[in-house]
Amino acid sequence: MVNRDLPTGEAKTVAVRRMFDTIAPRYEMVNKVMTFGLDGWWRRRAVRDLYLAPHSVVLDVAAGTGDFVRELERQGHRAIGVDLSFGMLAAGHGMDRRVQADASQLPFPDGAFDGVTCGYALRNFTDLAATLREMGRVVRPGGRLSFLEVAEPESGLLKTGFRLWFRRLVPLVGSVLSDRDAYSYLPRSTAYLPPRADLLDLVRAAGFTAVNHRRVMGGLSQQIVATKEGA
Repeated sequence: MVNRDLPTGEAKTVAVRRMFDTIAPRYEMVNKVMTFGLDGWWRRRAVRDLYLAPHSVVLDVAAGTGDFVRELERQGHRAIGVDLSFGMLAAGHGMDRRVQADASQLPFPDGAFDGVTCGYALRNFTDLAATLREMGRVVRPGGRLSFLEVAEPESGLLKTGFRLWFRRLVPLVGSVLSDRDAYSYLPRSTAYLPPRADLLDLVRAAGFTAVNHRRVMGGLSQQIVATKEGA
């Protein structure tokens, strides 16, 4: 259940857009610090796991400043980035094709893309089910999906260390390097994520099959890959 102090509905959309506009100038630098640079490796693997032919056209949803877009281009694809935050898109680089839009109402025709990626943003969508359906709509039959999202190790010292870092130290680091409120929101925003089984059901309901889930590096992140039905 979402915490009562977290916004919902249109208030969430407004808050998320404002927050990312605010942190855009230092977003990539803070990400590198928070993940010790591992986020780049995770994105490289997520793009490889699309298993798409070279020169495929891929939509990166919640593209931010372009990390996923640049990785898609490095691996030989043509990428388009879409994000709610104009500030994030404006601060990005290496994105020749970028569009500001709400992911629950994507301004693209049916089946326009060979694949879709999304990095660490599922919890930020106001209507996750509608957003996933839109992703399913714009991906062609047989196209691929590859998502990354935050997770938490299930047990042991790794779980204890993760909780200390993510819940206590990340807000402190964020407040020093960027914006206190934004990086206090980050750990709390995981409350928006549905349980894993429910999340995978939402992906299936959006028109994807062969939906697979893996925990990354002991559960520090999670990855979802799937294929659009109808090939």
